[in-house]
Amino acid sequence: MTSFENSGLNPEILKAIADLGFTIPTPVQAQTLPILLSGDEDLVALAQTGTGKTAAFGFPMLNRINQKNKETQALILCPTRELCLQITNDLTAYAKYMPQVYITAIYGGAPIGVQARQLSKGTQIVVGTPGRVVDMISRGALIIDKVNCFVLDEADEMLNMGFKDDLETIFESMPAEKNTWLFSATMPPRVDGIARRFMKEAKRVSLGKRNEGASTITHEYYMVHAKDRFEALSRILDLNAGFYGVIFCRTRIETTEIAQKLARRGYPAQALNGDLSQGQRDKVMGDFRSGALRMLVATDVAARGLDVDDLTHVINYILPDDLEVYVHRSGRTGRAGKTGTCVSIVHSRESAKIRDLERTVGKPFEHKKVPSASEIGQFHVIKETKDLLEADTKKKSLGKLSADVYMLFEGLDREQIIEQWLMWSYMKNVKSDTSNDDINIEPGRGGARKEWDSNRSNRDRDTSRPRVQYGAERTRSNDRGDRNDRGDRNDRPIRGARTERNDRFERNDRSESRSERSGRPESSAGFTDIEINIGSTHNMKPNKLMGIINDITGDTSIQFGRIDIYGDKTSIGIDSKRAKEVIQAMDGMQFGSKRLKVNVKEKSDPFGEGYRPFPKATRKKK
Repeated sequence: MTSFENSGLNPEILKAIADLGFTIPTPVQAQTLPILLSGDEDLVALAQTGTGKTAAFGFPMLNRINQKNKETQALILCPTRELCLQITNDLTAYAKYMPQVYITAIYGGAPIGVQARQLSKGTQIVVGTPGRVVDMISRGALIIDKVNCFVLDEADEMLNMGFKDDLETIFESMPAEKNTWLFSATMPPRVDGIARRFMKEAKRVSLGKRNEGASTITHEYYMVHAKDRFEALSRILDLNAGFYGVIFCRTRIETTEIAQKLARRGYPAQALNGDLSQGQRDKVMGDFRSGALRMLVATDVAARGLDVDDLTHVINYILPDDLEVYVHRSGRTGRAGKTGTCVSIVHSRESAKIRDLERTVGKPFEHKKVPSASEIGQFHVIKETKDLLEADTKKKSLGKLSADVYMLFEGLDREQIIEQWLMWSYMKNVKSDTSNDDINIEPGRGGARKEWDSNRSNRDRDTSRPRVQYGAERTRSNDRGDRNDRGDRNDRPIRGARTERNDRFERNDRSESRSERSGRPESSAGFTDIEINIGSTHNMKPNKLMGIINDITGDTSIQFGRIDIYGDKTSIGIDSKRAKEVIQAMDGMQFGSKRLKVNVKEKSDPFGEGYRPFPKATRKKK
C-alpha cells in the first residue's frame, strides 16, 4: 500500500487522516492495512513502539464499526493507563467525522463508578487495562459477548506485568467468532503461546528482524565504577545541552532518588513511577510531551505509553537484565525519521553484556570516555562565547542600562574583560569536584580472573565488585595477596563471580535428607533473611544476586549471609541494618520478564519443596 487514498477506508476516516497530515503509510501500516481491511483475518504483528501501530489497527477497526449499534463491538487491551489514554485520544482524532462512534477508556487509578456510568450509556469501542476490564466484566458493567474485533497492544509487556490470568479471563468472556489482532514489540515464547492458543491461523507480519535495533539509533556506553554512576550521568547531561530524553532506572525508589539528586544539581528532571497519583502522572507526562520538561527519570513500566517522536537520547542508568527490554528502551528515540542516541552507563563486569547487546541489535556500541569536569567547563565556555557573539543585538537600545554597564567595566582593558568572562563562565558550568576528574574504567579491565590476581594492588581493583560472603560467620579476607600460587581449585573458597563454577549452583540434589539439611547453619544474629520470587528456574546465581543488590543500592559494603537458591525463589541473609533498604529497592523491580516480590522470609520451614543445596566453601588446612 503506497497511499491511504487507495486503501479502501471510509471517506470519513480519509478526511480525518488528511487533517492529521498523514500522507504515506508507515511500514507497519503498509503491511497490515491490506490484511485487516480485506476480510476476516487474525493477525500477529511484530513492530517496535513508535512505528504507527495505533493507526495500523485503529483505521480498520473504525472502518468496520456499525455506528447505529451502541453495543461494544471492539475491545483494545494495553498494559498501562498512559497508553490507554493515548490510544483513546488517537482513535478520537481518527473518528473526528464519525459523530455516532463512542470510545471509552477504562483504567485503574480513576473512579470506577464514573467509568461504569460511561459504559452504561453505550460505547462501540472500549480501550482498557486488563485489571480494570476484568473488574468491569465481573460487575456486569462491561458486556463483551458481541465483540467482533479484539486488539492486544504491547502484548509482551502485559505478560511481563503479570496479566496472563486476566487475559485468559477476558478471552473466555468473548465470543469465539471474532478477529484478534496482536501487536507486540517482541515475541517471547509466552506471547507466541497466547497467539497459538487463542488465535486461528493468524497471519504474521514482522517489521525487521526480531529484537533488531533501529538504524536511526546510535549506541554508546561509558564504563565507570558503580559508585561513580551518578557523576557520569551528570557529566553526560552537561555535555548534551539540547538533551531531551528518558533516563531509565530499575526501581521506583531509584527514579525518585536520581531525579532529586539531579534537581539539587540544577537539572530540570522529574521522576515518573507508580507512586505518583493520576493527577501527578498526567502533569509530568503532559509537560514532557510538550517539551516543557526535558529530562524524565522513569521505570520501564511507567514509561509505557510515552509516545514522543523528538527524543534525542535514552540513557540506561543501569542496564536491564533482559536484552529485549534494552531494545524497547532504545526504540523510544530515533523515531519518525529522526536520529537518536542510546547511552548506557556500565561497570567493569558488564563487558560481556555489551557484546551480547551488540549481537542483539546488530550494531557496534561505541565506547566513550566520561569527560572530566574541566573539559565540561571548557566546552561550555566555548559554547556560551559563540552564543554571545552570534546573538542578534542590532537595532536594540537599552538606554541608561548601557551607560551603567559601561561604568562597571571602566578601568578594565580587553584582556581583563575576556579573562573575567572566561573564569565566570567556567566556574558556573563546573558542577562537580575536579579533584576526581577521571572516573573512567577501560573496557576489559576488572574481569574475574584479573581481579583475583595477587600481583595486582588494591588500588587497581574494581571496587564495584560485590564483597562475596556466603555464610554469616564469614568475613572479608585479605589473605588472597599472601598466596604465591593459585593452587588446586579444590583448595580455594568458592567465589560467586567464577563462571566456570556456576554448574554447582544448578545441581538438583533432591536426594539429600531433611535431617542432613538441617545441619546447615542459618544466618546468624545481625542478619535478616529475605525471600525473593526468583530462583534457579530464572537463571539466578549467587554472584548475580549480590551484584544486583550492589547496583541498586549503590553500595558494595553490604554484608551478606547465607544464600539458598530454590527452584522458584531465593533466600539471602542481609545485614539487618540494611535489610529494609534492600527490600524497598528490590520490591517491584523488573528482572527479565519477572517482577520481583521481596519480603522477610518466614522461619517455619526453611527447607521446603524445591530446595537446592548451596555448596559449602572449603579451605585446605595448612
